[in-house]
Amino acid sequence: MTGADRQVRLDGATLPGNLFFAPVAGYSDAAFRSVCAELGADLCYTEMVSSEALTRGHVKTGFLLERAESEREYAIQLFGSKPEVLARAVEMILPLEPLVIDLNCGCPVPKIIKSGAGSALIRKPELLRSIVAAMTAASPIPVTVKIRLGWDAESINYLEVAQAAVAGGAKAVTLHARTRAQGYSGHADWSCIAALVKALPVPVFGSGDVFRAADVLRMMESTGCAGVMVARGAMGNPFIFAEGRALLEGRPLPIFDDRQRAEVARRHLALSVRFLGERTACVEFRKQFCSYTKGRIGGAELRARAVQSLCVKDFDELFDRWAGGDLVGTTADDDTNSTAGDDRKIQ
Repeated sequence: MTGADRQVRLDGATLPGNLFFAPVAGYSDAAFRSVCAELGADLCYTEMVSSEALTRGHVKTGFLLERAESEREYAIQLFGSKPEVLARAVEMILPLEPLVIDLNCGCPVPKIIKSGAGSALIRKPELLRSIVAAMTAASPIPVTVKIRLGWDAESINYLEVAQAAVAGGAKAVTLHARTRAQGYSGHADWSCIAALVKALPVPVFGSGDVFRAADVLRMMESTGCAGVMVARGAMGNPFIFAEGRALLEGRPLPIFDDRQRAEVARRHLALSVRFLGERTACVEFRKQFCSYTKGRIGGAELRARAVQSLCVKDFDELFDRWAGGDLVGTTADDDTNSTAGDDRKIQ
């Protein structure tokens, strides 16, 4: 759905638009969701929250569920493998008033799969149906599901899995058009998103290979999906939401120069400090800063200093230098061997 009216109507809720920020572990915290919302994301999802940890009172889940002031609406994503535990988790988050509650059935991380959650559920459609039914029975808020194409190329079963989810009461289905075996490699098969749109009586959202604003519009037009979920394409690039919204609404593409990008990153860090405290926020922000400056002229110089930064003052100097436009570099891709986006190297 493009044009000025981009609302998505579910049974039980109306989503304010059709451009979403996906749940991304280690990135989609309240601070970054706030920045994405301010730049045009219609709905942002929390990082996936363990139903087991939540029901056992694990302290970290409280942080994952925090909502920023600018988030008038947000969505909470849960993961788990036991219907009764997920139903209890749903009951526990109802006071937070999320617009929707999503079930993760797509995470390919081995430790998640070993627990029977994430992508493991696409191998057990009947269990998935039971889980969704238990969650739906516990919630007046719409329950949605995010899935993958299948376990691997030899077991593509997304149609069966999605239909099981809908039979359990899911009000929408998001398809990341890769298999579990692909992880985040290869190409997403958008033709499967189009097929799912035709097969289901509920809205279908598309995910996978959305890295530019043009991809948002292309996915909507080529698949007929009701909404687009942006994940890696938003890392260091929350501007994709302003750009994508403009294209969907038929407006000129906004242009963000280095000064504007630096100021958005500065606000992102300020929000992180509010939630985490200065030291933790600054250490965590290193990976974010590397993502923001990836591909920018002079970005290599900024990243080399960012990975040593420990306080807001350190980052302010980098923001000022970036915004001032006095960096050197031969091209916008001046550091092909940078640590940008590689959490293992910049933690």
